[in-house]
Amino acid sequence: MSKRVGLIVPHDYKLLSIAAILEVFETANKLSKESEKPFDIMVFQSAEQINQGILFGYETNSIETSNKILDLILIPAFTTDDMSGMIAKNKNFIPWLKKQHQSGAELASFCTGAFLFAASGLLNEKLATTHVDACSAFTKAFPMVKLKPEETLTADGSLYTSGGSTSTFHLLILLVQKYCGNEIAVQIAKIFSIDLNRYKQSYFSTFRPNHLHNDTLVAMLQHKIESQYHSIEKLEEITKDIPTSARNMTRRFKQVTGIPPIEYLQNIRVESSKKYLEQTQLSISEIIEKTGYNDPKAFRKVFYKMVGMKPIEYREKFRVQ
Repeated sequence: MSKRVGLIVPHDYKLLSIAAILEVFETANKLSKESEKPFDIMVFQSAEQINQGILFGYETNSIETSNKILDLILIPAFTTDDMSGMIAKNKNFIPWLKKQHQSGAELASFCTGAFLFAASGLLNEKLATTHVDACSAFTKAFPMVKLKPEETLTADGSLYTSGGSTSTFHLLILLVQKYCGNEIAVQIAKIFSIDLNRYKQSYFSTFRPNHLHNDTLVAMLQHKIESQYHSIEKLEEITKDIPTSARNMTRRFKQVTGIPPIEYLQNIRVESSKKYLEQTQLSISEIIEKTGYNDPKAFRKVFYKMVGMKPIEYREKFRVQ
């Protein structure tokens, strides 16, 4: 019997996410040798959105009037950075998601779709991930969710989430494998050129310093770190002329940026080293020196912790030819 799959098409959805989801599930249907296709795909919107009967080649169902009980619901990524606004616009989906889950449906979100998923409360005390650059905002918005920023995907009971980039395909293949078996899952991985050995998304992360604040002392220290990171031996060197105590400075800095000064310095250095690895032919030793590290072992340890792979592996994967 076909699994009833509901793809929601909310406000501010990302078309690329919708396309990837449909491509994979439609491909699984085409590859199936069974007379009955494994997936009965349905599209759902709130009544206020529906202005045509057909969407992406499928009949559009209203979440307010449809009585269909689903086996699996898919929540795509969003185009906006205003997640609170997005949730407000899509609030009608929340009770529907809860009701479907209570009726036995599994739920899966892709990339920033985890924000709407978490707004339902269904992810409280559950494992989850989202786009690596959205993890800080996610943690602040949903502190009860056990966020795993480094993971490509999570599966906690009947609830699934994926990170950004090609993590969408990793979760899609996992779901296909569950419902269709390993043979079709491997075929799809080959068709879409998905590296099934990729388990982490941390090496796609980009550190983006927060400068949108009004704390002049924190801004002063940020500037010092960002301009002198390659020559700093001890943070005390650049904080001694800032008119406040070291303890107060650390407290204010963490409150504004989310991390302490020493971690901020490490992030700046690692981002710099990633650019050297991507864009130059400098040796690892030369890069270590240019980014302000005196101990190669310490550099490699910090780099691996933050990026998820060794410097040489990062260069091989991301070197600009």
